[in-house]
Amino acid sequence: MFATPRRRLAVAAAAAVLATTAGAAIASPDASAAPYCGITWGSLAKATSPTALWSGRVTGVRAGQHACYDRLVLDLAPGRGRVGYSVRYVSTVTGPGSGLPVPVAGGARLQVTVDAPSTLGTGTRTFTGWRTFRQLKDVGSFEGYTDFGLGVRARLPMRAFVLTDADGGRRLVVDVAHHW
Repeated sequence: MFATPRRRLAVAAAAAVLATTAGAAIASPDASAAPYCGITWGSLAKATSPTALWSGRVTGVRAGQHACYDRLVLDLAPGRGRVGYSVRYVSTVTGPGSGLPVPVAGGARLQVTVDAPSTLGTGTRTFTGWRTFRQLKDVGSFEGYTDFGLGVRARLPMRAFVLTDADGGRRLVVDVAHHW
């Protein structure tokens, strides 16, 4: 009926091991579940809908590589209104106005639309040796909206945001992570 001191010691030791193991599992989660470089962006569409379109034009497009992501920057001249944009993964990039498909290389494609006109006509740029970006195409500008197709390695986390320059211009920034 009564537990022997030896049995009580074994039960206490087993309880201590279980408590320590459970505490360790809670305190230190699996490292593989941690986000890559702390990135928690996700891959859903990023968009704004301003009440007044930006009156400045798209003046330049550039790209850069960072430790955890590749970056696309659309430079916008000073203007009035608010910069609106839509950045989303699509199965097929489409041309503005026509809706016709535009082939863009990569395992996944982003349609980048900025609510500002452009007359750049930058054409196509291929990113050889980049970790995420594969190809960028200037799809065109129609009725105050400018579209780009960005081919990337796979559907990966991305973010989009607008920065204000000292001269009143704006920059639409699109970052695409190298991994999940």
